[in-house]
Amino acid sequence: MPAYAANRVALVIEDGAYQNVPLLPNPSNDAIDISAALQRVASQVKLLTNVSYGGTRRALIDFSRQAQGAEIAVIYFAGHRMIPVDAQLEADVNVLNEAIGLQSMTCVVSNTTKLGLVILDACRSNPFISKMRSMNVSYAMDEPSDNILLAYAARDAPRPRMVSVETAPSHNPCSRTSRCPASKSGFCSQPCATS
Repeated sequence: MPAYAANRVALVIEDGAYQNVPLLPNPSNDAIDISAALQRVASQVKLLTNVSYGGTRRALIDFSRQAQGAEIAVIYFAGHRMIPVDAQLEADVNVLNEAIGLQSMTCVVSNTTKLGLVILDACRSNPFISKMRSMNVSYAMDEPSDNILLAYAARDAPRPRMVSVETAPSHNPCSRTSRCPASKSGFCSQPCATS
């Protein structure tokens, strides 16, 4: 491991085996690729698969301790819109109690000395929508702080200072090419994974 990786940490969360909606096949492959790439440039990389709401919250709390004072901290999430595998989401209002908020992730990586990076490889479609009773709840997205970069594996990034990478059918290009947002942020000195 290169010396510069000593104070860099990463948390990779893959949610594909949902209990209440159809299976997502790609997150597993993408998370494995990203995890392998991050292991080349970080001293600690934790990969979690098919995590419940409680497990995700606990992982974020544990990772916040590692990220505190680290030079760079990365959270990568692959799945449905930061929704854990045990979510039921029967109404819009349940999103606040069953999904993981973006602010939770950005807070975890905000206490780094150089950069906090959150990569969301999340489906833009909502498979829960047919089950949900609309309550007309709106959820505003806060702008990230100065040392945080948000990267989306989606067609359009929702705000400035947020990098967007268009998704490929079988793998997220973030996990397969030099278009990786981590490379653009200076986290990686080379492409994240080989094609």
